Amino acid sequence: MPEDNLREEIKEMMVENLMLKVTKEEIADDLPLFGPGSLGLDSIDALELVVSLEKKFGVSVANSETARRALASVNTIHDYVVANRK
Repeated sequence: MPEDNLREEIKEMMVENLMLKVTKEEIADDLPLFGPGSLGLDSIDALELVVSLEKKFGVSVANSETARRALASVNTIHDYVVANRK
């Protein structure tokens, strides 16, 4: 799968599953997802993201420390999926 398409799929998944009030085009690849100056996601969104990654890409997130690193931005999610896809 081409790398750009994967980033687009991740953004689509986020907009749909998290019911975001932004379009996928408005989400920059390096935009932080949590914390100040971010997309504004919270811990519930993080859980939903973990479940969505498992369903859509077959990638599980082992623990909260891994999730913190993997779910920082679209780029980090992309890299995590590429590295851990079955």
